[in-house]
Amino acid sequence: MIFVTGGTGLVGAHLLFELCKAGENVRALKRSTSNLSQVLKTFNYYASNARELFDCIEWVDGDILDYYSLEKLLKGVTQIYHCAAIVSFETKERQRMISNNVEGTANLVNAAIENNVEKLCHVSSIAALGKLQNGNFVTEETNWVPSKKNSGYLESKFFSEAEIWRGIEEGLDAVIVNPSIILGPANWESGSAKIFKTVSDGMKFYTKGVTGFVDVFDVVRPMIQLMHESNFEKCKNQRYILSAENLSYQNVFTQIAVAMQKTAPTVWATDWLLSLVWRAAKVASIFTGKPSLITREAATGRNEVNNFDGSKITRQIGYSYRPVGESIKQTAAFLAADIETEA
Repeated sequence: MIFVTGGTGLVGAHLLFELCKAGENVRALKRSTSNLSQVLKTFNYYASNARELFDCIEWVDGDILDYYSLEKLLKGVTQIYHCAAIVSFETKERQRMISNNVEGTANLVNAAIENNVEKLCHVSSIAALGKLQNGNFVTEETNWVPSKKNSGYLESKFFSEAEIWRGIEEGLDAVIVNPSIILGPANWESGSAKIFKTVSDGMKFYTKGVTGFVDVFDVVRPMIQLMHESNFEKCKNQRYILSAENLSYQNVFTQIAVAMQKTAPTVWATDWLLSLVWRAAKVASIFTGKPSLITREAATGRNEVNNFDGSKITRQIGYSYRPVGESIKQTAAFLAADIETEA
């Protein structure tokens, strides 16, 4: 039995699709209030028998913050894919996010050890790695450096990953993947999928920063391959950056605009301009009572150049990435179809 957390998110939903398509026995954790329609919608993007595949999932209610429920839910489980995490760049969400992501991971590790789970795959992030501003490539060996400028999300991913390393020291066999910005269809109003919706709606601004990008299937398929018995022994207790290409935000925004037949952003958002924007957004949120459209944490570093080396997975198991341009075109097509359907 395979246990999946975070199954309603971008990575989790695509992972569930791949596992169900392969005929695996899957148990997926959800909250009692979770909306599963996005998961079924994801299945429908790729398969004519989406409902049949979706119905193969054993959904169970629970919470990663509840250790004792996790301990019960992991009975009979041999593999875990841990995809669950809160993602937020809101200052007021910082402590809740760190507590949820770190404590939840710690509970899952402890429950896995208690149930003698054979192997675990943890979805971390490039945010848990260090940064190199000298043009060199960040690798799996680049050390994270504490800083007051670090976002709450960055800290939550670093300390969550630390719980996996702690579990490994205590006897748990695990692999860790560190994806860059993940491209693929999901809830168009949140996460990286929102980039497509924002550009489609008419984004005017771009930044010159560079970072890594990767297709969602180039995250979930390596995860499955790393957990396969033919690879796990040589790959366990290691981390793997999953990143296909390093591109500027301007480049990616322009590719999305072209794919959506929209006007590409034309105004460079300098660091000075970004500082004005997030401050204005913060003031506006006070009067509207709604979350800021852009926060200081989200704006920080958007003009920095950070290159990531995702070649370890290729060297070790021969995995080949899909070109980012192809991923952008496909994801844009899914959004265009959804917009047309809703019209």
